[in-house]
Amino acid sequence: MSTAGAMQAAEATAQMPVIAPHVPAWRIFARNGTAAFGAIVLAVLIPLAVLGPFLAPFDPSRVNAGPPMAGPHWPHVFGTDDLGRDVFSRVADGLRVSLLVGFGAASFSTGLGVVVGGVAGFFGRFIDDLLMRITEIFQVIPRFFLGVLLVAFFGASIFNIIFAIAILSWPEVARVVRSEFLSLRARQFVDAARVAGASRRTLIFSEILPNAMGPVVVNGTLLVGQAMLLEAGLSYLGLGDPSLVSLGVMLQEAQQIMRTAWWTTAFPGLMIFLAVLSLNLVGDGLNDVLNPRSRER
Repeated sequence: MSTAGAMQAAEATAQMPVIAPHVPAWRIFARNGTAAFGAIVLAVLIPLAVLGPFLAPFDPSRVNAGPPMAGPHWPHVFGTDDLGRDVFSRVADGLRVSLLVGFGAASFSTGLGVVVGGVAGFFGRFIDDLLMRITEIFQVIPRFFLGVLLVAFFGASIFNIIFAIAILSWPEVARVVRSEFLSLRARQFVDAARVAGASRRTLIFSEILPNAMGPVVVNGTLLVGQAMLLEAGLSYLGLGDPSLVSLGVMLQEAQQIMRTAWWTTAFPGLMIFLAVLSLNLVGDGLNDVLNPRSRER
């Protein structure tokens, strides 16, 4: 090859775009130090909630398990409340209930939001206008006060609380899914599937919905934390399930002694703080993983 030919080949090679190697999802997630910290915290809290009945040294409802209002000491590492109940055992049991409310409400609201947003974004026109006006009505109503009304009307059971929180949380999911459907239904791969004779069901569930789930998953992690905070607020006002121990119920029961026995409110509040914070941090990490640009770095 001549010198001129070699120089032309070198220039052509230099002008070719450099394709970044595929980066594994776990490595993208690990790049975000705060997200990794949140995942570690969740890796501790979730097993504590699931295995709480086996790890708790005392029955959460056992009265006089120790001296009333005793500070943290062995074997009551989180102290006791005014009835002598072990705070650590109640925190472990309450964390399970609070996470159940959070994940249950987030799952139900996400499913409802995906259905409403998907139908509105795919069909558009009159159906889109109707569903979005209904969504806006739910969005302008104060969430917490409507939750108080729903729980007070239907009763303060765990399922009614999950239902009330879910009904209040689906509009934001619906708007996210609608925007994704509006964007994706005009893409070339959807047009190609439509020309190939794909049915509406195939277009929705096989072509559009899988590509729209990234923002939905990230938003779902945030909804879990929001549901936990809303449940704690309702329980603090006395609208929690009286037959179960949740972190919010513990805060409500300890408000009379919080000045003299700080541990009865500090440890349940700390668990809520860590759970909500870690869920938000993990959501940020998942956003990095599901962002296509992160794989090009």
